[in-house]
Amino acid sequence: MATAGCAVTAVSALTTVPMAANGGANADKPTVVLIHGAFADSSSWNGVIERLQRRGYTVMAPANPLRGLYSDSAYIASFLKTIKGPIVLAGHSYGGAVISTAAAGNPQVKSLIYINALMPDVGESGMSLSARFPSALGTATISVPYRKAGASGTDLYLKRDKVHSVFANCLPESQANLLGVTQRPAATTAFSETAKVAAWKEIPSWALVGRQDMTVSPQQERFEAKRAHSHTQEIDSCHVSLIARPDAVADLILQGATAAAGGS
Repeated sequence: MATAGCAVTAVSALTTVPMAANGGANADKPTVVLIHGAFADSSSWNGVIERLQRRGYTVMAPANPLRGLYSDSAYIASFLKTIKGPIVLAGHSYGGAVISTAAAGNPQVKSLIYINALMPDVGESGMSLSARFPSALGTATISVPYRKAGASGTDLYLKRDKVHSVFANCLPESQANLLGVTQRPAATTAFSETAKVAAWKEIPSWALVGRQDMTVSPQQERFEAKRAHSHTQEIDSCHVSLIARPDAVADLILQGATAAAGGS
């Protein structure tokens, strides 16, 4: 199963009130919205956020619930509707599947940015894509049952001894271990539910491929980007490029932001 995102220690940089997202000095720039993936929280974007803010962009990084593709994308879609003005929407790993659904039918979303991401077509799921493009993640998770308000399901966690080798092999082992401790699980429905829409068919997209990605196969990332006609960049990085290579990730987002603002 392809998934992902990751967590560091700082709190999410989501400090802006949604309705004020594109006011003041930033009124001439689109709002950048960043969606994390599984085993993660919004702090995985911290290095990218700092760089985008230095360039004068309003950045928002809401929590991705990680409960299922349908409910997660509905939640993010409702969040996007609170933002005034054009939006650049970026997703890391499983977050890519979420933005592909959440952006559909929203004319404010001008650019989609996929970072080591899932980009399912209609009828595809994370599971079906990973079956076609296997990765080391297939043996790197454990299933844990959960119950809430009378409902039950199954969560997936990364095995602690696999976090460094499979998820964050381009980070120091101590940092990867911290990601394992702070990881947020994703319900299996996040990867089993099939996409009903694919916003990348209508919205211009940019894609980053990590050549050392062990979580989502680089072959899968290239395949998805090619069929979406994405502006594609490949870098030497593992799955958590947004932590290991924040400059490269921020630069790709800036390309989409420049296009969204009508620049070259």
